[in-house]
Amino acid sequence: MKFYFPDSQDLVSPTYDFINDEYSPYRVRQRDDVYAHQAVTPIPYDGILVSKAVVDGSMKGAGKYSAPQRERFYRLGVKNFFRLPEVCSTIGDCGAFNYIDEEHPPYEVDEVLDFYGRCGFDAGISIDHIIFGYIPQESDAEPEAAWINRQQISLRLAEDFITTARTSGARFEPVGAAQGWGPHSYARSVQELQKMGYRRIALGGMVPLKSHEILACLRAVDTVRAPETELHLLGINRVDSMEQFARHGVTSFDSTSAFRQAFMDDRNNYHTATDSYTAIRVPQVDGNPALKRLILSGSVSQAEAIIAERACLGALREFDREETPLEDVLTALETYESLVLGPKKKSYLEYYERTLSDAPWRTCPCALCNKHGIEIAIFRGTERNKRRGFHNLTVLEAKMRSLTFG
Repeated sequence: MKFYFPDSQDLVSPTYDFINDEYSPYRVRQRDDVYAHQAVTPIPYDGILVSKAVVDGSMKGAGKYSAPQRERFYRLGVKNFFRLPEVCSTIGDCGAFNYIDEEHPPYEVDEVLDFYGRCGFDAGISIDHIIFGYIPQESDAEPEAAWINRQQISLRLAEDFITTARTSGARFEPVGAAQGWGPHSYARSVQELQKMGYRRIALGGMVPLKSHEILACLRAVDTVRAPETELHLLGINRVDSMEQFARHGVTSFDSTSAFRQAFMDDRNNYHTATDSYTAIRVPQVDGNPALKRLILSGSVSQAEAIIAERACLGALREFDREETPLEDVLTALETYESLVLGPKKKSYLEYYERTLSDAPWRTCPCALCNKHGIEIAIFRGTERNKRRGFHNLTVLEAKMRSLTFG
């Protein structure tokens, strides 16, 4: 089972100063900052997935790459751009989430083939159009006409894609994109893609589905899937179900969820092999938009906020050095939380107490926790939050290695 990490230009600066919360004046982002596969060992994924919509943009707007980044990506190619080791593979897709509201995908087959070929991808997924709708028992209800149309568009583009890839001598592996709205429609897509010659097929549009619904689709696909056909799950990370998925032909998946939980999840943002913890929020007085609004409105005194912020950080670092008791840290956190959040918002203190009592970073084997200690468990700014995301990826990688496939 291979895990691909979808790129969104997530890097950290190795020289970032956590004490003063500032970057080195000599830092050059594109030269000095590092990706997860450079920051931790073992490498926390088998490869990366890059979307054309992220690099080039789509009809809805610009991509996440700046013009210089995009030019450098095309010039260097995907492997050199990401400084990938030989063991990491690459797969490209079109980023269908970025044009979900359009009537038709904004790309032509030729330009997608050029993107995959010019940038040196190992594999490339055909252009697809996401179907967001699910009918468990397809005989019970008629699918929407738009769903049928999107499936037909995806299949038609997939046929053009593999035909043109073969005639043009493409050096990457073509991967067919299957879309559906229930078990039988997914099976139909897979059956049609196999007839076209695909032996690796990516199942899309499954992110909203529950694990048992994904399994229902995989069981239906089993009735038509050739023994040599391998399946990829787009945007799916269900570690507890991966052994079951593997029994139905799934050999790879991609997801950003473990990484994004580090700064998007309300509570479960620091992962361990057996549990999840709540990172300790110490927002920056001069960098947190919500706090800045409170200060500008006069609801919060800037001077008081700065004093409380520094007290929290100092207490946390002293606690990590075992120089101050847990009770003193919680008092400092309560003072800052009441100042920042006010009486009406939810308190996280009980979750912080559990995080600090267990101090999971002290026993974590990852290089980032060993180097930065409690800083990894502080919810504060992109450098800490992305490092915690990289840490979460190492936990996912270890969980995947512990599973038994076969």
